[in-house]
Amino acid sequence: MNPVPNGKSQDKKSIGKNIEKNQLAEVVIQDMTENGEGIGKLDGYTFFIKDTVIGDRVLVKIIKAKKTYGYARLMEILTPSADRTEPRCPAAGPCGGCQLQSMTYEAQLAFKRKKVEDHLRRIGGFLDITVEPVIGMKEPWCYRNKAQFPVGRDRDGKIRIGFYAGRTHSIIETERCYLGRPVNEQVLAIVRTWMNRQKIVPYDETTGKGLIRHVLIREGRATGQVMVCLVINGKKLPAAEMLVQELKDIPGMTSISYNINMEQTNVILGRQVVTLWGEDTIEDQIGGISFRISPLSFYQVNPEQTERLYGKALEFAGLTGGENVWDLYCGIGTISLFLAQKAGKVHGVEIIPAAIENARENAERNGFTNTEFFVGKAEEVLPQWYREHGEKADVIVVDPPRKGCDPALLDVMLQMDPERIVYVSCDSATLARDLKILTGENRYQIKTIQPVDMFPQSVHVETVCLLSRK
Repeated sequence: MNPVPNGKSQDKKSIGKNIEKNQLAEVVIQDMTENGEGIGKLDGYTFFIKDTVIGDRVLVKIIKAKKTYGYARLMEILTPSADRTEPRCPAAGPCGGCQLQSMTYEAQLAFKRKKVEDHLRRIGGFLDITVEPVIGMKEPWCYRNKAQFPVGRDRDGKIRIGFYAGRTHSIIETERCYLGRPVNEQVLAIVRTWMNRQKIVPYDETTGKGLIRHVLIREGRATGQVMVCLVINGKKLPAAEMLVQELKDIPGMTSISYNINMEQTNVILGRQVVTLWGEDTIEDQIGGISFRISPLSFYQVNPEQTERLYGKALEFAGLTGGENVWDLYCGIGTISLFLAQKAGKVHGVEIIPAAIENARENAERNGFTNTEFFVGKAEEVLPQWYREHGEKADVIVVDPPRKGCDPALLDVMLQMDPERIVYVSCDSATLARDLKILTGENRYQIKTIQPVDMFPQSVHVETVCLLSRK
């Protein structure tokens, strides 16, 4: 990284021998953080530069520095990396949803594999681990079956619907999201026109006033069924019949509702949903299994890759027809029903009551009689069951939230002594931490680490891991 002598402004704040705030400098991007920021160095300092790709030679402006690292803003791409490509979305830079649109898809998959490897080595201490190549998509666009669009106003008072800019709650207006389904544009155009005509006020996070907070849209990939749910800061939706008249004619429209959230919180959905028109749920299918999905349901947003991910989980479980299986953090029973196709008995655990109700309904609708579902925290339900029944598991499958598994749950998993553990993870850092515990004292060994690209154009990656009892 080389300083540009004539690029210094008058507002100088020295942060190093030859480094000054607001100074311009040339840098070659040598690496990337797990969050997708480029890494370059200047006189021993490490700088993080957003919107850059490994191999880029760029002109940057130094904007902030701490004792051993700092941040710089990309000003110009002097020589693009061989892995750089033109983003499809004009809002890819400021929008917080896509961090890797400037990278070729092949480079994205390599980045994600390295991310998983780095976490396993650095956090888990698995120095000789082999991570399989990431399972990617043939067409890594328009894959999201769900989108939640915040609603607000711009400086001129006009309604703004889009996505939050990175690390802010400032809404970036987006006419089209290239990760979402085409129906989203039609729905948002109708909602915007309806709000303007009816003088419906968007929610203001600062004051806590205003009505419309978010627009939630879901589409069933296999069925084509569409759901629209408006999240409101109130108990009723005025002029709802006018909105319904416009929305119901969209092809595939199946469910129109509103969700009540009157709390000043970052949590998007409240607990109460009121159906205005159509059904309370929509249907979708994964691997031939049908699921009913409500506005509150957790359901993977990329059905094509979900089928691959759950297929791997089923393959790793190695079921032959008689096994006793526990599926922890089971949601609406998606993995549970995949497992139930080949297991003797599947027990699912989920903390959200509505999700368990959906799981039971989904099992009944698909004709599964070998499933049982429990409401509660996995780290409480499983130990209690084991204390009361003393029943060991043949296979345990876990698909925890980003924070990973509770230590108490890992402890009882080891006590139940399953032949195999299948760990599905949305955060390879907490995966590495938990694998270190599960493989301790030579109890279990890692057989396979398989990343799956559930979220192309973003830095996120799902990983499914098979552990076998020694």
